[in-house]
This record gives sequence, structure tokens and C-alpha cells, in this order.
Amino acid sequence: MIPEALWIITVTGICLGIQNTVTAVHLRTMEHFVSAVQHLEDLNPRLTPLALLSSLHKTIGQRDNITSGFLGSSDNTTDIHYIDSNNSFITPKLNVNRKLFRFFSKAVNHFIIDSCEEKGVVLTPDGTTVALAPLLLGIENGLKATEDDLRHHNHYLLPLAKNLALSFLQFQNSTMAKFLGPDGCWDSISTPMVFSLLGQPSLATDAVVHGGMDGAILGNHLSVVVKLSQMLKSYYLDNVEEFDHTSHSHLRARFRRQNFKNLTNPSLLRKKVADALQTYRWQGNITSESLVEEGMREFVLRYMDCPSIIPRCIWGAASPHVPLDSLSPPLPFLYIHHTEIPSKPCVNLQMCSKNMRAMQQFHQKVRKWHDIGYSFVVGSDGYIYEGRGWMSQGAHTRGRNQVGYGVAFIGNYNSDIPSQYTLELVRNHLIKCGVKNGFLQENFTMLGHRQVVNTSCPGDFLYSEIKAWEHYKDMDPLK
Repeated sequence: MIPEALWIITVTGICLGIQNTVTAVHLRTMEHFVSAVQHLEDLNPRLTPLALLSSLHKTIGQRDNITSGFLGSSDNTTDIHYIDSNNSFITPKLNVNRKLFRFFSKAVNHFIIDSCEEKGVVLTPDGTTVALAPLLLGIENGLKATEDDLRHHNHYLLPLAKNLALSFLQFQNSTMAKFLGPDGCWDSISTPMVFSLLGQPSLATDAVVHGGMDGAILGNHLSVVVKLSQMLKSYYLDNVEEFDHTSHSHLRARFRRQNFKNLTNPSLLRKKVADALQTYRWQGNITSESLVEEGMREFVLRYMDCPSIIPRCIWGAASPHVPLDSLSPPLPFLYIHHTEIPSKPCVNLQMCSKNMRAMQQFHQKVRKWHDIGYSFVVGSDGYIYEGRGWMSQGAHTRGRNQVGYGVAFIGNYNSDIPSQYTLELVRNHLIKCGVKNGFLQENFTMLGHRQVVNTSCPGDFLYSEIKAWEHYKDMDPLK
């Protein structure tokens, strides 16, 4: 594992490219990782999930000084011994064969190489990317705190707080534009091997934050665990094809942001970041309170207020036929659409991505537009999909594409409406995100597509729904 100081030096430059040679020896998917955990459990049937996690971290050489300082060490295992006769590495608690040892060493240790390839991350079935180190440490801390009756100390937040603290320190000593992020793209969605970041890396990339949030959620809620693999499978791999407005309370990765907001608050997380920073201040790294406040504002906006948006590279977008015209935000209008075709809501990444590709192909080949027309598209899988985004002019509302964004719900809503959770993604998150980031004017006007163009869009039921939303206007101000 690359030391943190060396990592900071390594990743301070802008990413210039992606390695042409794939060096990974396994697919980097959550399914593959859960299978490996299950195999490790089979080799160690007598170990509790806490003992398994603690021994795994020691065996692969992954240590976390901040969290261990608060929680102490859960066991005092000695150095690893290799037994050639049965091809196994053994500590007093953990048996792991050579192949599995190499797998976990590569899968769990997180770092970024100078080509901006992020290691120690996996692709989940819902299209998000998660760093395994903060995920497993959050779960371990939650289990250890429960065992020692320290749950009220919120130790499950420590891995996330540590990475935020390091990122704030890095920001203070560099020319970075952002405390956090960025996201990235996989070389392949079906067979992911290489994950490359889309910009200048912080020490709290999207994958690291996702792992920290998931570790906190699971570390807090799942304190009694029979099998670690079963817990991960339930959270990441179990399909939930239909859900209603109460489903965000379910422990599923797709509801990460809502569950994290329900779990904690900015002031509590800010305190944990301050606690983590104390570990580094004795080394001479002093972070001002104003810098922490600014970093926390960015975190809350990016990961608690804004919705999770599936980028174009994940849903498989083709390139625009020509460079798209730029917008000049903040814009004064937001236009609501439904796709009508496909008529059924999409409920998982595969279905939504297929719909997105079909829409883009129709818009480009039949309508002769340069790209998919919408700014954003809303699935019924808990995610919003990036169309032309915040900065590129769309082709969604005739005569108004320069002054507003077009947001389309996948489905036909002439006789039904999307789930309440899906509606809230736009009403309470995408809109707030647009205003706070300066893309939408604070006093913007929201209209249904039919108010501007002779069409039934966005469907009778959806149109009736949005009429009760803030910023909706009965009359089009431009008419």
C-alpha cells in the first residue's frame, strides 16, 4: 500500500491518460468480492464476522491508526507464517490460501497510481463504484463498538472522517479546485478491470466516500451479523425490482444517501473530522476551522443534498455527433417531461441503461439531433442519469433550450405517477443541487412540457403532480 504522504505527491497532477495495459488479474465487481469473502468464511467457519475482518486487515497489512487509536486492537496476532505443505498463510486466527491472500491484498488496499487509475475499488450492480477499505473498516468499527458497548460513540463514522480529514489537509497544501471527488469510468461495465478518474484526484474520491458512507450505514445498523458475505450480498446484490415511498429505509446500496442522512448529521460528522485531524496536527499539519467548514459544506452539498447521478460512461452513452453548445448558468427555467416510450419505468441499472441508449439512438438517428435531448433522465431505480448535463445545451423543449434544463421521467405517466421516492429525487434533491451549485436561478420557473409545446407530455398524472411543486407556474412567463 502506498504511504499517504507519497500518495498525496503522486496524485497532485492532472490525469493525462489511462494505462493501455490492464494489470489486474480479476474482475473488479462487488459480486466477485462477495464470493471471495464467502470462500474465506468457508475456510474459517469458527470466526465471527468481527474476528474475520480484524484478522483479514492484519493479514494483508492494512492498518488504520486513527480508528485503532479510538477502538484499540481487537486481537494481538503475530507475524504471518507461510506453511508450504498446504499452501496456506496462517495467523493464530485466519487461514487464507495463497490465491485468496493475493486477491484480498489487491482488492482491499486503496491507492491511486499516476495514470489516475484508482485501485481498491469495485463496481456494484447499481452502477456506483465503492472503495472496499473504508467499507470494511466501517463495518469492523461498528461491530467492535457493539462488542465493547461503545455504539453511542459513533465509531462507524471514523473511516469516512479520516479520509475527509486527509483530503482537507491535501487541499490546504495543493492547488486543487475541489476538496472531494472526482468520479470515474470503467474500461468495461460487463467485465470491469480498470477504473480511471475523470479529473484531479483528492484523497476522498467518490468511491472512497461511497465506501465510507456504506461502512457507516452497515456498521451502525447491522451489529449482529451471522455472515459477512450474507450482509454484503443483501446490501449490494439482492435485486429489489419494485419499491414504494418507504423503501429508502431498506438497507440497500441504492438508498445510500437517504440512509446516511437518516443516520447522521453534518455537525456530528464535522466533529469526527476534527477528531481525526488531531492525529495529524502533532506532525505540524494545522488545518484552519474555516477550511474544515468549507470542506464540510462541499461534502453535504455533494453527497447529502445532491442526488447520485449515473454518468454517461456508466450507462454506455455514444459520443455527441458534434461538440455541443454551452449554456450560461444560472438558468431561469426547468422543464418536466416523460419519455412516453419506453412506457414502463426502469427499475435497475441494466434496464435503465438500455432505455438511455435506445433514447440516444432514436434522438441521434431518427430526430437527427447531436445527442440525447434531455439534460437529465430519472429512472425508477433510485438514480438520475446524466444526459447532456448542467453545462451543455439540450434539445428537449422547442425554443427554450438555451434558457432551461429538460428533466425526463422514464415511463408513460398519462394514467399513473412515478413512485414518491423517484419524485423526491427531482423535487427535493436535483432541484436543490441545481440551485446551490449555481446552475438554476433561485427564483427559477418550472413548467410542464405541454405548457410550451402542443403535446401531452409530461402525461396527465405527472403534470397534475408537479402543479403542487414549488416554482411551478400556471402561466408561461415567456408567452
